[in-house]
Amino acid sequence: MARPPLFIGSEIFRRSTYGRRHPLAIPRVSTVIDLARAMGWLADDVYIDSPRATPAQLTRFHEPGYVQAIMDAERDQALDAERRERFNIGKLENPIYGEIFRRPATACGGSLLAAELLAAPGVVYNPAGGTHHGRPDRASGFCYFNDPVLAILRMLDRGIHPIAYVDVDAHHGDGVEAAFAADNRVMTISVHESGRWPFTGTAGESAGATVRNLPVPAGFNDSEMDFVREGAILPLVERHRPAAIVLQCGADALEDDPLSRLSLSNRALWAVVQTLLPLAPRLLVLGGGGYNPWSVGRCWAGVWAVMNGWDPDRAPTADAEAILRALTWQRSQGRNPPQHWFTTLADRPRPGPVRDEVRAVVDAAMRP
Repeated sequence: MARPPLFIGSEIFRRSTYGRRHPLAIPRVSTVIDLARAMGWLADDVYIDSPRATPAQLTRFHEPGYVQAIMDAERDQALDAERRERFNIGKLENPIYGEIFRRPATACGGSLLAAELLAAPGVVYNPAGGTHHGRPDRASGFCYFNDPVLAILRMLDRGIHPIAYVDVDAHHGDGVEAAFAADNRVMTISVHESGRWPFTGTAGESAGATVRNLPVPAGFNDSEMDFVREGAILPLVERHRPAAIVLQCGADALEDDPLSRLSLSNRALWAVVQTLLPLAPRLLVLGGGGYNPWSVGRCWAGVWAVMNGWDPDRAPTADAEAILRALTWQRSQGRNPPQHWFTTLADRPRPGPVRDEVRAVVDAAMRP
């Protein structure tokens, strides 16, 4: 009998925040855990408490001096000016806060554990993961460490390859791409908003056999994601014939997210998960971006349902609705949220025309 999908989480994400004014001031992983339990989708026997990655595990990718700087910043809640500048720590983007080491190290510990669990075929979910901008020697884009890279390295070390990394976050998966651009065992595919920070990942950068970028225009809709999924993501993954797929399922490409201009419904991301499930014997699904507490919580809870073969297009239970109604958000959109953020898990579909710009990036990605 096949092992059921496993869910890795931690209570550290319930009490930890980057600071009141930061986009990651909102609850995300804790909301997903609570919603999944309230919907009857998360039994105790498939939930695993995430370990914290050790400094030795982190230095498989990150420089020791950088890891030590993050640890020092947590201990002292401060860092000297030279290391702040060198490692890009302590600025608005990547602030020093109470759990600056423990929180990202726990996200990495979850992804490393997932890689170990995937020594045997199966499906694992770590919504705290997906910190795809982290670099070996600096923080970047809210990401202090890079858990997707660490998980992929762990699988490669265990002889699991080839690996397909698929990233549907609104922002280019630059840190993962840079880590594996020269490694033909790992294909990286990133669908992201064109002209959006970090301003990399143009279609012209899809050089080589295992790097494919699909920068899409503002207003990217469900029909266009279906076109990209069927015309590029699935055939590229199938061509690579992976032993494992790592999916970074950032929710910031959704219509209601404040940090992109894309217009997807959560159904479009659920369809990506659904269609990738049968393409490899191992699937690791990670979180990523997502800065509206209602849209990210509903989306990622639905991702877990899809991974288990359950239809997330159903009304929330009374307990789940209470969880959604208890959320708060300091941005203007959060002061008068629409009722469907409380009373539905599935967004309304957001179909539209498939524009020439989208057809062009698919054509570019499919060239030899």
